[in-house]
Amino acid sequence: MDTAVNAIDLYWIPLGAGGRFVRFNGTAFEAITALIQGRPRCDLYHSALVVTTPECQFAIEQTPVLNSCGSERGVVSEGPVGARWAGRFRLFRYEIRRWPHGVIPDAGYAVASPVRVSTDSSVARRLLDLVPCVPALTWGRDELGAGDMWNSNSVISWLLDGSGINAEQIAPPRGGRAPGWAAGLAAARRILLPVGAQLS
Repeated sequence: MDTAVNAIDLYWIPLGAGGRFVRFNGTAFEAITALIQGRPRCDLYHSALVVTTPECQFAIEQTPVLNSCGSERGVVSEGPVGARWAGRFRLFRYEIRRWPHGVIPDAGYAVASPVRVSTDSSVARRLLDLVPCVPALTWGRDELGAGDMWNSNSVISWLLDGSGINAEQIAPPRGGRAPGWAAGLAAARRILLPVGAQLS
C-alpha cells in the first residue's frame, strides 16, 4: 500500500500467529463458542494499528507486559488480565503501546492487510491522543455487560470509534471473527470523550 503523509492502517493478524500456545487456546475457545452458538467455526483475529503522521509512524497494539522497560516500546498504560486482583502480578497484566517508529511484531502474518481506514490528519492525531485514555478494563471479562469480552480488539475498536471512524462497519477478513470488537464499541459509547473534545 502506498504511503500517505497522514494515514491510519488496520492490521488483521490471525490469533496466535507465531505462537502455538495462544493459537491452541484460541482454537479451543472458538470451537466451544461455535458449538454453543450453533454456527460454523471461524478464524479468529487480533487487530493492531499503524498511524502515520508527517513527524512519525506509530505502532498501536495491546500485548502482554514484557520484562524490558515499557518506555522503549511506547507503553502508555497497563491493565489486568482475567481478574482485577491478578493485575498485581506482571504475568497477569497487559500493556497498550503507542510506539514511535515501532513495529507490529506479527504484521508479517496479517491477512488482507493493511486496511487503510483514514487519511484525515485530524482523525489521526485525535486517535494518537486517545491511546493513553483507553479504559483499563479487565482482559477476558465483560465488565460492561456488552455481551462481549474486553481484549486487544476492544482497544482498537474503541480508538477507531472514538476518533470518528465508524468502526461498526469494519469487519475482519471473510470467514473470520474478532472477539472483543463489540465490547470496544460499547465502551466508546459509554466512557469516551466526545469527538472534538480537548485532551490534556
